[in-house]
Amino acid sequence: MTAATPALPARQRILDTACRLFYGEGLRATGIDRIIAESGVAKMSFYRHFPSKNDLILAFLQLRHEAWMARFTAAVETASATRPGLAALADALGNWFSDADYRGCAFINAVAESGVPATPEVGAIAAGHKAELRDWIAAYAGRCDLREPHQAADEAMLVVEGMIVRFQMTRDAAIPAHGRRLLELIAAAHRG
Repeated sequence: MTAATPALPARQRILDTACRLFYGEGLRATGIDRIIAESGVAKMSFYRHFPSKNDLILAFLQLRHEAWMARFTAAVETASATRPGLAALADALGNWFSDADYRGCAFINAVAESGVPATPEVGAIAAGHKAELRDWIAAYAGRCDLREPHQAADEAMLVVEGMIVRFQMTRDAAIPAHGRRLLELIAAAHRG
């Protein structure tokens, strides 16, 4: 699919197109003219909704955050039915890694492309995403009856982030299994 569905409101078509292109091809590689053309909106309509490309990038990151967190947390809850504990995090990531359009973490990619000093708003959204993920993992670790769930979450975040970046770089199918073993070690260290 290269063009947005005309029946959707203009703002939604712009966002849908931007989400697909920004994640699939990158923030810098995706120009406003291409987003306008593929979303099927007039230039004036585009700028009425998004006065700058940076405004659109921030909207993309907010939408990506909401969608990714919903998908990840649901996948962890599903995985924990058969493999309870922190290992379910690796199973949820493995599910994401199997997506044909997997291109790593949109927030890591956005910070790498835009640079935090140059665009502090991007850095703030990315940091907020990581903080919410860490807080969710801490709450999940608490539900798994782990001692010091916040410390367990900090340790698990290192594994989670490493898995995401490593899979993006190598596409090594063994990464979920390696991550699972590390997460099981973290869980074992925090059992009471």
